Amino acid sequence: MIKQLHSMGIRSSLAYTAGIASIGLSVASWVISKGSENAGLDRADRWGIFVGEWAPTLFALGVALRMEEMREEEEMRQRMGTSTDTDTGTGMFDKSQGGRTPVHTQP
Repeated sequence: MIKQLHSMGIRSSLAYTAGIASIGLSVASWVISKGSENAGLDRADRWGIFVGEWAPTLFALGVALRMEEMREEEEMRQRMGTSTDTDTGTGMFDKSQGGRTPVHTQP
């Protein structure tokens, strides 16, 4: 499923953005439900919780998509014959600096 989403052009940044947006939407749905419905605070709480539960799912989807992106990047590097992640750890950080210094690549 993740490969299919990735091939459709959905990237991890979109999933992360949707997760952050769902947190805001959760607060907004709680406020709107509390103010506009006569059902009371219980229903407003349920709406807020329902929408708020989307965020962890979307963040997990973002992580899975990022892993797919990294796998694809590694395959591309191997096809082109460039260095692998063995010298830089994850490919994002320089291991020689304790794994905390970002590696900047030239385009």
